[in-house]
Amino acid sequence: NERQSIVAVARRFLLEGIHHIFIGPDHILFIVGLLLLGGSLGHLLKIITAFTIAHSVTLVLATLNILNPPARVIEPIIALSIVFVGAHALLRGDGGRDWRLLFAFCFGFIHGFGFANVLRAMQLPREALGWSLFSFNAGVEVGQACIVLVIAPALAFLYRRSAPLAGSVVIATSFAVVFAGSFWFAQRLFP
Repeated sequence: NERQSIVAVARRFLLEGIHHIFIGPDHILFIVGLLLLGGSLGHLLKIITAFTIAHSVTLVLATLNILNPPARVIEPIIALSIVFVGAHALLRGDGGRDWRLLFAFCFGFIHGFGFANVLRAMQLPREALGWSLFSFNAGVEVGQACIVLVIAPALAFLYRRSAPLAGSVVIATSFAVVFAGSFWFAQRLFP
């Protein structure tokens, strides 16, 4: 019985984590913004891993109420992180330093607080807190991996077929990312 209830909790929170990524356009656009400049598989894995490590740390800290900044502070910063990655893709172009690894890590801490706000609202079972926390985070990672597995190969394919077309898609998408992030920033700062 106890084992079945742990499996049920793990399944529920795994699905909730996946669901949260797919209904959270802000997290999707942040990941898309990180991927826009492309790069080797190894470099993209480092970027996504940095984001994962950082948001996992603050997800745990906030869920356990060790560190709990207010959502009214966190949510505008999440929106601003989207502006940063979109602007970076626009401004970097073919030259300049690639700041995505740093952005992924630093803003990952902020996104983790956002994930924790969602998780805490789900009335976590005290007897299976660790399992629910682990499973939700695993679900977030599965959702994130799905996005990466669609966007990264699509961009690589575009670059192989037509670099000018790929460049145009990256510029247009970067502008869309900056616009959406700016809109959400204003909306969250002045509700």
